[in-house]
Amino acid sequence: MTDKCNKYEALFTFQSEEKLKEHILTCEECRKEYEQMKKVSDLIQEVKPYFKKKQSSHKILRTACVLLFFLVSGITFSMNTDFTDTLKYGTTLSAEDLGFPVDDYGLITVVD
Repeated sequence: MTDKCNKYEALFTFQSEEKLKEHILTCEECRKEYEQMKKVSDLIQEVKPYFKKKQSSHKILRTACVLLFFLVSGITFSMNTDFTDTLKYGTTLSAEDLGFPVDDYGLITVVD
């Protein structure tokens, strides 16, 4: 039973590239692992532009959503007179406060 070489990870992480390449030339197991890592690295480099494009489209979508939120909330708050009255006067203005003729219930009275 032969011991498996476990130097690749340590050399890859902590040593210089020259020492790693020297070891790869002498060790078959580490050479196979290096080739596998090289294939994975090549695949990552191949798909990298697609992920960058996808991220940029997500940024555009997020920006559009935020702008739409501000537009809708701005329109909603500007059309909601109770909200704007509360901000301006501290209370909601009633029909009587606005000078309309009202009955005992606060409803606008229609006079013929």
